[in-house]
Parts: sequence; structure tokens; C-alpha cells
Amino acid sequence: MSADRIDKLLQDIRLVDEDRHALVQALREQILKLDKGVTEEVKYGGLLFSASKPFCGVFSYAKHVSLEFGEGASLPDKYQMLEGEGKFRRHIKLTSQQQIKDKHVQAYLLLALKAATPA
Repeated sequence: MSADRIDKLLQDIRLVDEDRHALVQALREQILKLDKGVTEEVKYGGLLFSASKPFCGVFSYAKHVSLEFGEGASLPDKYQMLEGEGKFRRHIKLTSQQQIKDKHVQAYLLLALKAATPA
């Protein structure tokens, strides 16, 4: 994926809201550190992250940032943080960087990555 498209999306988010931009950047850093094979691309209006297949996405909205899991319904939800009632997708809404820790985002990211990576 072109780094230019990623940079353009991040600049657009920054122009609208510095705090949401910082939150998106914090999530990006955490996701990309999960494994050296994690890639990102602009898709569906946000950032889609993949290992051997897509495992999560980060989307900036007017009042929050959503961390989306395409196969989230199959993830264990020990901390009861996953929202959504669709057949597959679940998400975690975030409004501050502190919520990354408070909502146990790292644990959910590891579960999603593990589910997307062949054994």
C-alpha cells in the first residue's frame, strides 16, 4: 500500500481533530508493533491492518475512533469491551489515549492477530 495514501488520510484526520489524530497514531503504533509482518492500507475510509489476512481496522469518526474487528464475534470478550451485534464484526469505541489501556486494547489486538495468523 502506498505510504502516500496513509499519510494523506492521517493528515486529513489531523486537520479535523488533533486529539483524534493522536489517538489514531497511538493505535497504529501499537498494532504495527504486534508483529513484523503486520501491514496497513487505506480501505473503507480508514486503516486496515493485516497479517496473513485482515485482523483489525482503525476508523476516525466525528466524536470517537473505532477499533474494528471483522471477526470480532468469535473473539473471547473477557473484559466485555466489544460492541456490536452483527453476525461477525465487533468494535471498541475510543475517545482518549487512556482508554487504550483502560479498555484492554492490547489483549484484543493479540487475540485478533492470533485468530488471523495460521498456526
